[in-house]
Amino acid sequence: MRIDLHTHSSASDGTDTPGDLVREAARAGLDVVALTDHDAMSGWAEAQQVADEVGITLVPGLEISTRFRHRGVHLLAYLPDPAHPPLVAELDRILAGRTARTPAIVAALREHGIDISEDDVRRESGGSVAAGRPHVADALVRRGVVADRGEAFATLLSPGQPGYVNRYASALEEMVPLVVAAGGVAVLAHPWGRGSRGVLDADALAGLQDLGLAGIEVDHQDHSAADRAELRALARDLDLVVTGSSDHHGLGKVDHDLGVNTTEPEQYERLVSLAGRTPGG
Repeated sequence: MRIDLHTHSSASDGTDTPGDLVREAARAGLDVVALTDHDAMSGWAEAQQVADEVGITLVPGLEISTRFRHRGVHLLAYLPDPAHPPLVAELDRILAGRTARTPAIVAALREHGIDISEDDVRRESGGSVAAGRPHVADALVRRGVVADRGEAFATLLSPGQPGYVNRYASALEEMVPLVVAAGGVAVLAHPWGRGSRGVLDADALAGLQDLGLAGIEVDHQDHSAADRAELRALARDLDLVVTGSSDHHGLGKVDHDLGVNTTEPEQYERLVSLAGRTPGG
C-alpha cells in the first residue's frame, strides 16, 4: 500500500484542481492520498467525488499556518470536523490575514521597482480561497522578474527580503488542542525544514505531545537522511506517529512528485485510529 499524506491543490497554492490531483495520485500508483491545502477545506468535496470514481482513499486534511517561539511552523490536521465552529473561526482569521497581506506585498515590490499589480496576482490565484505568496511568486515568474517560485522566495518574498510582509498565524500551542477538539489528528509538517529545527527540539515535541500532538512528518524532501534518522528516533522515544509525504504542489514545486516519500501502512492505521471519523466517512 502506497500512502502520501501531504499534497496541495489549486484550492490553495497547488496547480492541479482537487479532482485532477486525485486522478494524478491514482495514476502515480497511490492507494491513499491526503489533500492538505493551506488553511482551507474547500477542495474536499471535489476531491472525494473523484476519489470515489477512481477507487483511491482520500484523507481530508489541511496544513495550518501557526507560529511557535517566533517562528512559522506548519501543522497538518487530518480528518477534523469541517463544521467545528472554533476551528472554522480560526481558519477564517488566518485566511483574512493572508488576503490582507497580498496588497501590502505588491506595494512593497512596487516600491522596490518591480512592475506587478494585484490583478496579476489574482489571475494566478484562480480557485484558491485566498491569494498568497506562491501566487505572487507565480505572477513574478509570468512577468519575467524571476525564473521560478524558488527564486522568487529566495530573493524577494522570504523574511528579510524586500517583498516580505508578516501576517497573522495561530499559536501552535493553541492550534494543536483545537485540532484535537475538532476530532482531528495533529501532525507537524516538515518539522526540521526551513529553519525550524532550532525551535522544534525534543523538549518542544514532548510539550506539544502533552497538548495532543500525534505525530511528525519525518520523510520529507526538506529533511536530509541524517535529519530523518534523528526525527525517527525522537518519534520512537515519544511514541509519535511517523509520516512521509511528497508535499506535492503540481507544477508549483519541483522535486516533490506524488509518492516521492510515503507513510508506512501501520503508521497510517495508527493515525486514522486517533481521528474522530474515518476517511470517506
